[in-house]
Amino acid sequence: MNWVQWPAMMAIVSAAWLVGSKRAERRTTAFAVFIIGNLLWVAWGLYVEAYAVALLDIMLCGMNVRGYLKNRAAVLKAARDATA
Repeated sequence: MNWVQWPAMMAIVSAAWLVGSKRAERRTTAFAVFIIGNLLWVAWGLYVEAYAVALLDIMLCGMNVRGYLKNRAAVLKAARDATA
């Protein structure tokens, strides 16, 4: 299970790169990748009994779900405005 920390780290780094994009679609993808990374860190944290890490990533996951939903709404609004 220790291997999980490596894809978790890569997901977080990739998402951090994408979240700086000016395009809402890329930011939405970034938050989805952040969520995947958070879930992997939670799994790893529970496995190694690093409960503070697991709890931190549960809270960060909640914030990333919020970011995903806000950016998804912006993508949908832009699509509606483009067709109007």
